[in-house]
Amino acid sequence: MANRIVLNPISYHGRGAIGEIANEVKARGLKKAFVCSDPDLLKFGVTKKVTDVLDNAGLDYEIYSNIKPNPTIENVQTGVAAYKKSGADYIIAIGGGSSMDTAKAIGIIINNPEFADVRSLEGVAPTKNKTVFTIAVPTTAGTAAEVTINYVITDVEKKRKFVCVDVHDIPEVAVIDPDMMSTMPKGLTAATGMDALTHAIEGYTTKAAWEMTDMFHLKAIELIARHLRGAVENTAEGREGMALAQYVAGMGFSNVGLGIVHSMAHCLGAVYDTPHGVANAILLPTVMEYNAPVTGDKYKYIAIAMGVEGVENMTVDEYRKAACDAVKQLSQDVGIPADLKEIVNPDDLDFLAESAFADACRPGNPRDTSMEEIKELYKKLL
Repeated sequence: MANRIVLNPISYHGRGAIGEIANEVKARGLKKAFVCSDPDLLKFGVTKKVTDVLDNAGLDYEIYSNIKPNPTIENVQTGVAAYKKSGADYIIAIGGGSSMDTAKAIGIIINNPEFADVRSLEGVAPTKNKTVFTIAVPTTAGTAAEVTINYVITDVEKKRKFVCVDVHDIPEVAVIDPDMMSTMPKGLTAATGMDALTHAIEGYTTKAAWEMTDMFHLKAIELIARHLRGAVENTAEGREGMALAQYVAGMGFSNVGLGIVHSMAHCLGAVYDTPHGVANAILLPTVMEYNAPVTGDKYKYIAIAMGVEGVENMTVDEYRKAACDAVKQLSQDVGIPADLKEIVNPDDLDFLAESAFADACRPGNPRDTSMEEIKELYKKLL
């Protein structure tokens, strides 16, 4: 079987990279941007950094901000209507996963209107046309939505999140500028950074992993272990390191999938509105311990990438434990809660386990699982 890699045709990296947006727009003769960005980013002046670039270049735009964390079908459908009304001919997505995922779904539906119900995009939808031309500008160092072919939407009615995978949705241009991430508060920096680590570790151990994606994931783990603590303290080096790390992780996992950390985290987001990065960070060490027996020598290289010393002299059990412990320590150092006691209602466990088992990320998990085993994993954290 052939392995496929899908990446952005163009990406810019480093401080001041947003200045390239005007050049990309002018080179293509585009007329009006539909700027997707969430209300907080508008309020705190983060979106303005990009709209100032457009203003200075005399480029027209309209802002759409009906976007909530864990974006909903309604957020997408009102966005589609607003895009049609706006007269825009391209999208600029500015934000974390929520803004990016909303923009991806809007762009796909505009060019594939038969999927206007949104729900039919779940899984690998048979869209025929590429999304609207999109420039993606991340403001968090975690989701890597700017480089992935995935997006996640919440079905409020059914209390579930669904994952959409579509090669037609990848943004044409990604602009990864650490200055766009510098106002992230500590908690969000920690949560999104642990989301990036989850992407790297799950992508590295997933059933579809292969040499090229292993290269991306191991480098991402190394960068996150080195830079996340600094990013949480808002050091320039930490911010820059995490901006790159999360993108490199995205280059990998987008092409090979994830596992049950994400399946289980999606349910917590859908039922309790738990921030995705927080849910991942709490679940990751427990699921790593569960998956360890089927991972061969991969935890050895995770431990090395995490900066653990003396790994070469450890037994298999020792380096597997060392890898899990290093992840726990990083999570603790950046202030992530250690359990789900404040989040999960024990009465919901059956529903959570059933939803996680049905999630699109579950089949990629290295260890075959069951609803009962997923329920036990949730229980371990209560």
